[in-house]
Amino acid sequence: MIAHIRGVISEKFGNALIVDVGGVGYEMTVALSDFESVNLGEERKFYTYHAVRENSEELYGFSSLTAKKIFELLISVQGIGPKAAMAILSLAEAEEVRNAIANADTAFISKASGVGKKSAERVIVDLRDKVGIPSRYGATDVRTVGPATETDEALDALIALGFPLKEASAALEGVDLSLPVEERVRIALKNA
Repeated sequence: MIAHIRGVISEKFGNALIVDVGGVGYEMTVALSDFESVNLGEERKFYTYHAVRENSEELYGFSSLTAKKIFELLISVQGIGPKAAMAILSLAEAEEVRNAIANADTAFISKASGVGKKSAERVIVDLRDKVGIPSRYGATDVRTVGPATETDEALDALIALGFPLKEASAALEGVDLSLPVEERVRIALKNA
């Protein structure tokens, strides 16, 4: 369907953006970190998920391929729809959410609007083995309102090359974060 959209941010409201692409405005729901990081008038690229239901169609946007893959995993869990998945992704950056799932941090997941303790436990049980190993251990802090942090471009690159999220994160385990993205990807490809 629609894999990604690149255009100018023409409007911001609620947790949605309108991205103008050649005179056509695409309305998409985004996570809190993406919403806060964009400015009106700037050009941005978003990976998209087009949700089609019996009585509605909605477009969800993600600034990184990792966030989109985590979203797709979240909506595969029974009882977690697109809105609940976006609420979970709005708690923190995509890597922090992935890390919380890998660490079985149900308290973190259940802080999302509309996600109770049982749903959070179901997310952990269904996805813990699918998200890869934790990048750090311990409880995850809920993100406070502020500027978005950088996403892991090396992880996005490996996913774009066709690696599943779990294998991509495992390949990057132990690779020095201070190295350039290209070097991290090269080392990860050797590790895979």
